[in-house]
Amino acid sequence: RCHPHSPVCPQGLSMDASKKVDLKIIIIGALGVGKTSLLHQYVHKTFYEDYRTTLGASILTKVLPVDSTPLKLQIWDTGGQERFRSMVSTFYKGSDGCMLAFDVTDRESFEALDNWRDDFLEKVTPREQDFPMVVLGNKIDLSDRQVPKETASAWCKEKDIPYFEVSAKNNINVAEAFETLAKQALSTYKGIFESYLTDSIKLTPNDKPKQSCC
Repeated sequence: RCHPHSPVCPQGLSMDASKKVDLKIIIIGALGVGKTSLLHQYVHKTFYEDYRTTLGASILTKVLPVDSTPLKLQIWDTGGQERFRSMVSTFYKGSDGCMLAFDVTDRESFEALDNWRDDFLEKVTPREQDFPMVVLGNKIDLSDRQVPKETASAWCKEKDIPYFEVSAKNNINVAEAFETLAKQALSTYKGIFESYLTDSIKLTPNDKPKQSCC
């Protein structure tokens, strides 16, 4: 089966490095953790201090070169309100990478990560345990911290997910987090692509037994 974002299907079987690879990245997490601010800081290099809740999802794009491949990231910013949870989960399909965000000054937003992660993995098909994912602990510029770095790091280490302490306001580690996820997603994408090519080669009709005349 072709990868949903593959630039190639059975007719053409080569990956042209000069062509952009489009990857879908989704950022999820509890209400108010700063998902929209993180996204605007990464894409526009500005601190987006608008506290209106994201309803459903909005999309921003950014192109960056990764391993000589022009990578076009389509980044989906999602609403964190519980009443939007079922709507948000419909946006998971076709994702190549997932960014889990919480607020280091809000213990509940950290404790909700398990549910967000489980809900995402449950709905992404096919389910992959090593799905490209990073965790962002946002708002490290604030003093009233509730989640120690060690606690968040331990949770991520147990699940083998890279962890980044970030500040959307002060632009700390934001680009590093997105680019780490982009590299993971591209690597997985190429793996799926190569696996598809291998399967296609196996399906060639040349190995059919020769028919003998009776």
